[in-house]
Amino acid sequence: MADKKYKIVFIGAGNVATHLGLALLKSKHTIVQVCSLHDSSSKELAKLLNSKSSTSIEDIDDSADIYIIATNDDTITKVARNIKINNKIIVHTSGSIDMKVLQKASINYGVFYPLQTFSKASKIDFYKVPVCIEASNDKTFDAINTLAKSISNTIVKIDSKQRKTIHLAAVFANNFTNHLYTIAEDILIKNDLPFDILKPLIEETNNKIKNNSPAKMQTGPAMRGDIKTMKAHKQLLSKNKDYQQVYKLLSKSIIKSTKNNK
Repeated sequence: MADKKYKIVFIGAGNVATHLGLALLKSKHTIVQVCSLHDSSSKELAKLLNSKSSTSIEDIDDSADIYIIATNDDTITKVARNIKINNKIIVHTSGSIDMKVLQKASINYGVFYPLQTFSKASKIDFYKVPVCIEASNDKTFDAINTLAKSISNTIVKIDSKQRKTIHLAAVFANNFTNHLYTIAEDILIKNDLPFDILKPLIEETNNKIKNNSPAKMQTGPAMRGDIKTMKAHKQLLSKNKDYQQVYKLLSKSIIKSTKNNK
């Protein structure tokens, strides 16, 4: 069963579809079609995956085994409402959308959620990407579990509530953290300093939490209760009230967390 190869259709041609499609192609699955409203994106990804392209759900290829909706969250329900696949397996890749939005499309539906941030310019070793899966029935679960195992070393069976919780945590760990990097970069650039000076610090912080709880690795003036330094920092941010508010809110949270962990 682990060696079973599937015929797959992608609905969507963005970052997730690109990386997931390449991983599946590398594992000898067949990408039958890429369907996207954006003609150029559809053709570009279809060429990359040795498949056909389409810009209409009405023209979807009905010969595939699994249909993967890898679009933005707002589009998933609309696709599920209009796609005709004769109860083939259909999954979406979202971290936040309920699995049941797909039940209008097929009795065999599920979620195939790769827990990673994707951009077309970055190379991803998919075997290191955790894939969170859930399914409407055992048959569907077995199929998408087999598919997941062909491209990843970490498969996690979850329900929709757990997946939404993971997605929320991922927003804090990835999206919010990246925004803080953006703020840091802006502060440095406005003072004629390079962002590169922080990269060794960022790398060391990331390395420390690989084998330790982040709570135990916390450092900085808020953790130490260094009121004088925090006051000086807030003064430096006096011309940017938004950044100052972020500083205050995060410092308050760190102080509270430090007290709770003592």
